[in-house]
Amino acid sequence: MTDAIPHLTLNDGQHLPQIGFGTWPLDDAQAQTAVQAALACGYRLIDTAARYGNEAGVGRGIAASGVARSQVQLTSKLRGSEHGFDSTLRAFDATLAALGTDYLDLYLIHWPLPMRDLYVDTWRAFIRLREEGRIRSIGVSNFQPAHIDRLLSETGVLPAVNQIELHPDFTQAALRAWHARQGIVIECWSPLGRGEVLKDATVARIAQKHGRSPAQILLRWHVQHGLVAIPKSQDPQRMRQNLAVFDFALDAEDLAALALLDGDHRQGGDPDTNDER
Repeated sequence: MTDAIPHLTLNDGQHLPQIGFGTWPLDDAQAQTAVQAALACGYRLIDTAARYGNEAGVGRGIAASGVARSQVQLTSKLRGSEHGFDSTLRAFDATLAALGTDYLDLYLIHWPLPMRDLYVDTWRAFIRLREEGRIRSIGVSNFQPAHIDRLLSETGVLPAVNQIELHPDFTQAALRAWHARQGIVIECWSPLGRGEVLKDATVARIAQKHGRSPAQILLRWHVQHGLVAIPKSQDPQRMRQNLAVFDFALDAEDLAALALLDGDHRQGGDPDTNDER
């Protein structure tokens, strides 16, 4: 299964599998069990965050899996309360200690928090950590173009990844096009629309047509749009199903029908106003 997962090339030359494993809102014990199972199913991209409170469990799950750390692409995110240059460096050390590793494959600023106006200083700390070899790729989460433009203008460094809410009911087409022009890969949290889109009659019809689950249809939609998706599940059978989306394709009729689902319904926070610490 692992060999079947296509990878996208990032603007720093690194690569990211198109399907990864998300861990929110699992606690430490749940995360340990789920991550170990996910790696056994063939996942090699694992996503966590300091704010999730499960980094220790994720680290234990990787250690218990028998999969070499070098074969796992591990992502975590800086919590909002740690914005700032020095506090970012301290928070990164704490994240590594919790995960039981000496480097991250991808580290993201979880939210821009423009009202605090510290994300540029935070980004400078990220750049330093990458230069020191402690992070392979640096990126952001929930950033808008204006936030990213400022990072570039003040540091000269673009993020490799922006992790944002994106699913067929919230496609963010203009934002996707902007990222494509910038060469920034989009990683999608809530790729299944927190379950709501799974219930749609159009999705059910397309799933029946292909002999697939509704979740597989939505994840295939992400794959065909050149996105990275990080679904979460605690059920090994669903984990395996979520990876089994590379042996079929949605046709033009399917994609046109799914395009009609876009209601511009944001389910999470607004990047311009969210003050999530």
